[in-house]
Order: sequence, then C-alpha cells, then structure tokens
Amino acid sequence: MSNPAAKHHRSRSQLAAAWVCAVAAAGLFHWFGNAAQGYVKTTSLFWWWISQWIDPNAETEHGWLILGLSAWLLWRNLRMAEGRTPMGDGQAPRSAIGHWPSAIAMGVGLAWHAVGFAGQQGRVSIVALLVFAWGVLRLGGGRRWGAAAVFPLGFLFFAIPLNVFDSVGFWLRLWVIKASAGLAHTAGIGVIQNGTQLLAADGRYNYDVAAACSGVRSLMALAALALLTGYLNFSTWWRRGAVLLLCFPLVYLGNVARIASIVFTAHWGGQAWGERAHTVMGYGVFGIVLGGVLAGVAALARWWPEAAPKSAGPEPGCHPLGDQRVWAVAAAIVGLAVGEMFFLHHLTTRPPHGAVGVRLMADGKNPVELPAILDREWVGWPAAVTAIEREILPPDTGFSRMDYRSSRDARQVLLSIVLSGRDRTSIHRPELCLVGQGWTITDAVETNFRFPGRAGAAPERADRFPATLLRVRREMTTPAAAGRPGGREAVPQLVAYWFVSSELVVATHWQRFIHDAWNRLRHARADRWAYVLMQTDATDGEAAALARMQVVLDATLPVFQLPMKNS
Repeated sequence: MSNPAAKHHRSRSQLAAAWVCAVAAAGLFHWFGNAAQGYVKTTSLFWWWISQWIDPNAETEHGWLILGLSAWLLWRNLRMAEGRTPMGDGQAPRSAIGHWPSAIAMGVGLAWHAVGFAGQQGRVSIVALLVFAWGVLRLGGGRRWGAAAVFPLGFLFFAIPLNVFDSVGFWLRLWVIKASAGLAHTAGIGVIQNGTQLLAADGRYNYDVAAACSGVRSLMALAALALLTGYLNFSTWWRRGAVLLLCFPLVYLGNVARIASIVFTAHWGGQAWGERAHTVMGYGVFGIVLGGVLAGVAALARWWPEAAPKSAGPEPGCHPLGDQRVWAVAAAIVGLAVGEMFFLHHLTTRPPHGAVGVRLMADGKNPVELPAILDREWVGWPAAVTAIEREILPPDTGFSRMDYRSSRDARQVLLSIVLSGRDRTSIHRPELCLVGQGWTITDAVETNFRFPGRAGAAPERADRFPATLLRVRREMTTPAAAGRPGGREAVPQLVAYWFVSSELVVATHWQRFIHDAWNRLRHARADRWAYVLMQTDATDGEAAALARMQVVLDATLPVFQLPMKNS
C-alpha cells in the first residue's frame, strides 16, 4: 500500500523547490530582463511585456485576454487530467525520468534568456521565460502539471508583440487596399489609390488605410481564437492545425470586405457614412472570421470525426531519492540564475564596446556634417530632422541630412544618414515610413553603387557596394499649363538605402540584423550602424535618377564613410 504521509511530504518538497526556482528567476527577469531600452525604459521583462499590452501602437492589446485564457486553460487541463487518471494502489511503476525534464527546461530557459539579453531581443527572452515557467510547473506538479501546461504556455506566444510582422503587415495592407480598389473599379466607382489612401476623384471622401486595417492586428488575435477553438473541439493536432490555418485567408477576406464596404458606402452617402461603415465592419471582420472558423470546425467534426480520447494511465511514482534530487535541481538552477545576474550586470555596466563605419562630429554622437557645395552644379540645404523622429528614436541616435539641388535642371537628391546609438532600436525599415507618407512601393530590387576612386580595383577590393532600390510613386495634382489641362498623375521616384558598419555594407534590414546580433552574442560588441538613404525623382528615367545619386555619392561618400576594415 502507498504511504500518504510520505507522498504528501514529497509533494510539499517539490512545491517548495519549484517556488525557490521561480523566485530566483523572477529576480533575474525583473532586474536583468530587458536590455533594449530605446522605447520602454525598464530593466524588467515583465513590465516590458505588459507595456506592450497597454500601448495601442504595439497592437498587442489582446494580451490581457490571452493571459486570462491561458490561466483558465491550465485550470481546465488539470481538472480534466485529474478526472481521467484512475486511482491506483500506489504501486505505479517508478519513473526513470524523474526531474530531468524540469531541470533541462529551466536550464535552457536561462541560457536562452542570456542570448536574448545580449542580442537586445526581448521577445527571445519572453520565449525563455515561458520555457522556464514550464520547467517550474513540471518540477512542482510532476508529469500531470507539465502536460497540462504545454498548450496554455504555448498559447501565450500570441501575446508577444512581433514586429517582424510589420513587413508582413505592410504587404498585406497593400494587398487589401489593391483588392478593395479593384472591387470598387469593377462596380464602376473610380476610387484612386494614393499610397495607403483611397480617395474619390471628386474629393467627396478620403480615407487613409491605417496599419490596423492591414489585418495583422486581427490576424494575431483571430489566429489565437481559431487555435483555441480547434484545441477545445479536437484532440488531434492535425485538426487543430487545420482550424488555425483556416483563419489566415478568412482574415484577408474580412479586411477586404471591410475596406470595400467603406468605399461603397462613402460613394453612396459621403465621408460620414463611410466612417460609420468603418465602425460597423470592425465587428464584421470578427463575424466573418469566427463564422468561417466555426463552419470549418463543424465540417471537420462531421466528415472526419475523432475517436474518443484514451484514458491516461497512472502517474509514475516518485523516485526513492526524490527529495534529495529535487533540492539538487533547485540548488543548481538558483546558482545558475545568480551567476547569470552577475554576468548580465557585467554586460550592462561595461563601457560601450563597438565600432562605427562613418566619421563623427566632435560631439561623438552625430555623423559628420555633409558638405553644402559639391561642385558648380550641386548645392545642398540642410534637411531638418522631424519632431516625430526625435521623439520615437533613442536620444543617442545621430543624424546628418542634406537636400541637394541641381542648378542646371532644379532636380533634387535627398541624402540622409541615421546613426544608431548603443540601443539597436535606432534603426528601422524605411518601407514603413514611405507608405505612411503616401508613397506606393511598386517594386523592391537590389542594386549597386560605385565606391568613388575604386574603378578597376582588384577583386578583393570590390569597387561597388550593395543597396536596396525601391520604386515608389505618389498621385499628385498637376496645375494646368499651356495646351495641357490640370489633373492628377502618378509621380515616380527612386529610393535607395543601405546599412554601414566598420566591417561591411549590407543592403537589407535583415542582413544588418543578423550581423549585429552575431557581433553582440559572439563578441559582446554593439556596433553603431549607419542607415543611409537617398531619394530622387525618376520622371526623366531610372538611368538618369541613378546617375544623379551616384554623382552626389562621388562627392559625399569620402566625406562621411570610413574605409571598411576588411576592404
């Protein structure tokens, strides 16, 4: 027969050890949880995560709902597991696994957080926190708690703000706008697309399709709802996955229906009625997706019904040396957590260690001032940094910006340099800003510019460097001229950008991200990357526009950019 007193004692020991591990980790994630403080100035990973739930711009306000549902799912799973587990005589087979899954999960969580902290990636640290939390629950409650906590903790992934979806949201936003405008044109409504704006040719209405209408916000929230619906209705993972995948096309269709209904309503009733349709169809998107998901669940349940779930066997018994081993695990985890605190403290207090690829002004913060006069033709005027840029970027972000104009044909070339500070959040993707300014990006390709003075260089000293080239256009009103009526026309421009470090030049944000993360992790080095952007009109052709950019670079690149260490 089993010994209830011994079993109760072992349970209390496991709970006490789990609490000790949880307290040690709470201190680590609170005092050394967040290294990137460009936007949210806190060292606490808990507060950084919660701050995303209360910030409308983070589009993660559904995090509170996800947290509450996760807690309810854990309680539900524990109740169901308790009801399915048959009562034994206490002579269940001894577990050979013991507390190893808990120890491994908590150790991996601590190591993964160190990686996220060194790379200034709070989202990586949140994943580490969830893995560690599973280890704590598994240690304190055994196999039953570990199994019950897998889905609730995984469900919390939907409460993590994923800025990687900014790029996805940008393209989804354009697809939604294009499809909605196409539906309007099919119905004979001459709506004009101007970047993210949809406006009437006669000026009766004008709507800016905000990022929230791209579907990314609804995608994350409704994907969580779809996964939850599949989880509660099915026990096989492929059925749950099918329900989750179903929500993606439904979210797109729902947002197209929303934008199209706004255009149709505004065309018939004016701007005010279009705004009413915007409010109503916010619930309409939810209804379309939820209705489609429930229909999919019903179809799966009817055509591919599941067999009844099998009853779980008795939980393995505890190892005879469980007390000693559980406290050994707790001692090891606490020691690792404390050691990690000292290590991360060293990282945060050490002097800035990194290099820069551009020349600096005397203040050491801003890039060197760009020359005002390039030659007899090109003259520059300083371009002001906007108040919004100053507000949202970290205070140690540096700027140097000049608007060059040709005295021959009055054409302009904007040259802008943004230099990151110690925090990685100084650098952003220009595609998002351009669309917000009313530009429509029609294509993105990679191009090359020439290093001045390197023509005919040896292969190991390449005379060119890569850049991303964006083809953009914007609808603009043109005044009437002799023999030509006024109206609206699409004005094309070219935008080129690249990122510069002391070692290399890369063309894309993700290339910079990978190199920067590697240097932070491998060498504990936070380089100050420079983000260089050029913009000019392309009404005289792309070849002429690229030639103008190269002329400006020939005169300015030797002034602001340092020679590469590996060149």
